[in-house]
Amino acid sequence: MADLLRVRELLTGAGYTVAGVRELLGPVAGGALARDEIVPALRATGGGSPLEALTRLFWLQVPVDAAALQADGLAALVAAGLVEASGGEVRARLRVEPLEAVGGHGGHAGFAVSDLKVRPGAEGVPAADHVVGAGGASGNLARLVVHRAVDNVLDVGTGCGVQGVHVASRNPRARITATDVNPRALDLAGMSFALSGAPEREAEFLEGSLLEPVGGRRFDLIMSNPPFVVAPPGDRRFTYRESGLPGDDFCRRLVADAPDHLTEGGYCQLLANWLHVEGVPWEERVGSWVDGCDAWIVQRDVQDPAEYAELWLRDSCEAGTPEYRVRYEAWLDHFERNGVTGIGFGWITLRRGERGAVRVEELRHAVDHPVGAYVEDVLDGFVKADEFSTACGQTVGAAAGLVQEQIGPPGAEDPERIVLRQTGRLRRAAGVGTVEAALAGVCDGSLPLDPLLDAIAQLTGMDPAQVRAHADAVLPALIADGFFT
Repeated sequence: MADLLRVRELLTGAGYTVAGVRELLGPVAGGALARDEIVPALRATGGGSPLEALTRLFWLQVPVDAAALQADGLAALVAAGLVEASGGEVRARLRVEPLEAVGGHGGHAGFAVSDLKVRPGAEGVPAADHVVGAGGASGNLARLVVHRAVDNVLDVGTGCGVQGVHVASRNPRARITATDVNPRALDLAGMSFALSGAPEREAEFLEGSLLEPVGGRRFDLIMSNPPFVVAPPGDRRFTYRESGLPGDDFCRRLVADAPDHLTEGGYCQLLANWLHVEGVPWEERVGSWVDGCDAWIVQRDVQDPAEYAELWLRDSCEAGTPEYRVRYEAWLDHFERNGVTGIGFGWITLRRGERGAVRVEELRHAVDHPVGAYVEDVLDGFVKADEFSTACGQTVGAAAGLVQEQIGPPGAEDPERIVLRQTGRLRRAAGVGTVEAALAGVCDGSLPLDPLLDAIAQLTGMDPAQVRAHADAVLPALIADGFFT
């Protein structure tokens, strides 16, 4: 542990953060690196400073001159097992990646320790117990996780510990429990926590699958970037992505069992893949996983079976190998036998509560991040929509950031269509009628709904009962969609 604390001092003292590396590389080299081209970054890091040496060593993963690192710092890196030194040259044995705080404000969250794409001495394909670093999927989950204060957190399938590091950076006193079936992942997650300052917090690391290691316990937050990849039976090559359970059973079981491990009002949030099966609407299939809690299930992408097989065979560096075509056909055969027409990818958010409001939808367009900053409001909207009635004397307010678009021929007295559009958050758009458009223009949440509806009826010449009936019919969906609060 002392060696890792010394390494932490070395990394932070050199400014080895996302913001520090971004400034060091500049926009051209940084842009090239985002395209997996390292030549401009190598040119930008040739000065020999500690930050340049650490960036080349751990981010670009090229050898550096031992003289570029202080002797005690190098000794700590070697003792911690992060590098190996030979003949005056230092090479990384693991990747150490700085993490930027979620929200895009440039704050430093901590570090994630993971395996190199291919370990030293290995040939081509990652090892079965390979531990991946922070990537697109882990970034998606980090931006989804709720920002509320939490005391007791469970990270299922922790991998390198990236989700725990992010949550701990926002909740310094939270107790983090991290589980994984891969002992190597637990070891590297422990290193990630130590480098990120976890000795200041209470953390535990448990080996096991799904929720088995925490039977009888409850948490304020359960999060998981699970091994959701749907592979043919017997094709569990990598523990980080394939669970060994059939189809999408891992995600189904986690969703079904999580409510019993949540405190009242607690959240479970995960990424998932789910099968589109011929003859069964995916919304019904995935929605049936939920029982006894509020839920928001969002499909962000869909791939056909061939695209999906190609993605994961490339992920394991198998494209171009003699085995590639054999395994490709095995994946396609498996999907065909099971009537799989596509594989969806998305988010699942559960909240333990009595209402059981469930929303299953597809959102393929860009949304504001981090979603975790407003996910509570999204779920509250579903619950409030179920409760809404104009007969209850409720107040209604138009959501912030709405704009109204009127569509019709130039010069026409009345528009053919009125659209309300959200300029932030989920960026939804909805076609509305005169009553809803008028309400959006006048209601700010300070006045009861009844007098506003009466005023709209008087201005439009409509019957007040007809206006109320229309409001009862359309406002619940607009509240659920976040146009009104």
